[in-house]
Amino acid sequence: QVQLVESGGGLVQPGGSLRLSCAASGSRFSIYAMAWYRQAPGKERELVASITSRFSTNYADSVKGRFTISRDNAKNTVYLQMDSLKPEDTAVYHCNAAPTTAAIGFGSWGQGTQVTVSS
Repeated sequence: QVQLVESGGGLVQPGGSLRLSCAASGSRFSIYAMAWYRQAPGKERELVASITSRFSTNYADSVKGRFTISRDNAKNTVYLQMDSLKPEDTAVYHCNAAPTTAAIGFGSWGQGTQVTVSS
């Protein structure tokens, strides 16, 4: 399994931007499908965005056009660029590494990073 460490969360005003990073250990990062999930208080964890080993991306309808997932295999890092943030984006964001696309949501998890969107 890979070890994952997220960073980049914080407090931002509505309409603002943040970029989350997820650094992975191990030498086989490039073969993993990577994803960002989020969990708001009192709500279930939801898939925000995913990117396969072939750089195919997928987004939740609620973030399409505002969030962009990307990966840099040379740095063993996946990113989530979040623009036009809304209060409903407030959540703990978790990084996920899965050995196959079908296994997204299983595999390894990071500890999470808090994103708060508030004026």
